[in-house]
Amino acid sequence: MPKHYRPAGKKKEGNAAKYITRTKAVKYLQISLAVFRKLCILKGVFPREPKKKVEGNHKTYYHMKDIAFLAHDPLIEKFREIKVHRKKVKKAYAKKNRDLADRLLNRPPTYKLDRLIIERYPSFVDALRDLDDCLTMVHLFAALPAIEGERVQVQRIHNCRRLSHEWQAYISRTNSLRKTFISVKGIYYQAEVQGQKITWLTPHALQQVLTDDVDFNVMLTFLEFYETLLGFVNFKLYHSINVNYPPILDSRLEALSAELYALSRYMSSGRLPGNPESNGFIEDKETENDKESSKTDESELRLAQLQHQLPANEPGALMHLVEESTADDTEEESVKECRTLFKDLKFYLSREVPRESLLFIIPAFGGTVSWEGEGAPFDETDQDITHQIVDRPTQSHVFLSRQYVQPQWIFDCVNILRVIPTDDYIVGRVPPPHLSPFVDNDQEGHMPDYAVTLERYKSAGQNQVMPLPGDEDLGNSIVEAKSEHDEFAKKKRELEKQEKKYHDELKMEIEGTTFSNLSNKKADSAPDVADEDETQAAVEQAEKDADDIAKSVVSRKKRGLMEAMKISNDRKKSKVELLKQRKKAAESSASAKRR
Repeated sequence: MPKHYRPAGKKKEGNAAKYITRTKAVKYLQISLAVFRKLCILKGVFPREPKKKVEGNHKTYYHMKDIAFLAHDPLIEKFREIKVHRKKVKKAYAKKNRDLADRLLNRPPTYKLDRLIIERYPSFVDALRDLDDCLTMVHLFAALPAIEGERVQVQRIHNCRRLSHEWQAYISRTNSLRKTFISVKGIYYQAEVQGQKITWLTPHALQQVLTDDVDFNVMLTFLEFYETLLGFVNFKLYHSINVNYPPILDSRLEALSAELYALSRYMSSGRLPGNPESNGFIEDKETENDKESSKTDESELRLAQLQHQLPANEPGALMHLVEESTADDTEEESVKECRTLFKDLKFYLSREVPRESLLFIIPAFGGTVSWEGEGAPFDETDQDITHQIVDRPTQSHVFLSRQYVQPQWIFDCVNILRVIPTDDYIVGRVPPPHLSPFVDNDQEGHMPDYAVTLERYKSAGQNQVMPLPGDEDLGNSIVEAKSEHDEFAKKKRELEKQEKKYHDELKMEIEGTTFSNLSNKKADSAPDVADEDETQAAVEQAEKDADDIAKSVVSRKKRGLMEAMKISNDRKKSKVELLKQRKKAAESSASAKRR
């Protein structure tokens, strides 16, 4: 009898016991494939890759513990109740009993996913780390057309739009936005919330078409979970800044499709949970701070105002407000830069620019913004407007008291946290290349020309706000900064040369070499210059042999990893070379046109 012989019907072990195929899992749970897929999405169960696939390589495997985890979940019973309910409705319609069918349709079985959120995310930081796909999916469905009879319910689209605007209003209110980039896919955003970097993608404001090659059932299942998750996250974040949730919006602004502006007004009104008398408290406090900031220190003024406006029926509130005032003074430098980037700047958006994106970005960095249309806080004739965002080749009526720039200027200012000159972004001019802040130029091995220019702007305004465009001292400051940097580098190189020369002379003195012997050595070495190519080739061959020996020593897995790294580096080098060739060709063609 073989050593590992096991009679038929005995218990399995190894991979055969740890893993189960999808077909067997569906039969084990006694549910349909669609319900099984939905259950796996909601519970966060994914297929596994066993080392040895017992049933074959063409099948999907799940861990047996995950399937047992699904078997004891109450959602299975809810899905079975929904299936039974549908059969009852179908049977009532077949018997032409419309009263019974209507009663059944008015009382469908429902379920909530609140328990799953707590189960999958034990702490709030875990939920923030898993928010990238959630925000991208919610913003995608928020941009879909809300039309009755389509595959996506209108209520789901309105709910996604509400959740996305609530999230953007919080990010804008807390000045948490850090990076943004316009791409072909849409607009990328990156925010920092409680120390976690969250990146998401929003589609462009274009008419979206529902295609037939997308399985909307799977996407709607993900959306069902993400809606619940984002609702919990928004609730927690709003209460962390003492704002009621869900917010109550101005019906007039909501009817004019200005939900984000309505949310910003609601959050700036300072409605504290459980204290309806505090409406307008934060707004009044900020207004008084701005009026009297020239008289006393900002922190002392805030403390005095908080003591003056303290509610008499709230014990211990003074200590909390003092802590908040001191916490504001110890904020990070990056947060202060974000809050004051567009401070004292007033923007007006023309009708052709992406309004929702700019209404989100500009207030997040301390600017005041309005737009063309009903419900706007101020109109185009306001004399305090400093910048008007325009995306058309010409402008019919021009105000001399403001500057007309393209939308890309806002995004480039945000990415380097400096107000850069508007000369390259004026109306009718081709703007400079829009560079992604998510790309590390040092790691890629290629630094675009405009990236160097942006770095100069950033270094020139490191300790001060950049002057507004039109200031003559701007170019001088940049040139001075560059000349100082070049002079410092030149001095450093000279010091290194002198130090090397000093060490060489010490070495010669120790060896007893005289000046005449040194000159003879230099003369003898002159004819050997022709042999440098052979020496270089020998060195390269030696390096290649050393690499071959190192590859022969390591395991096959590490050897494959080394090959992949080499291929990746070669691709980067070839990409950099291609970019240099394209740049050279573009410069040559431009010079030929000038001639």
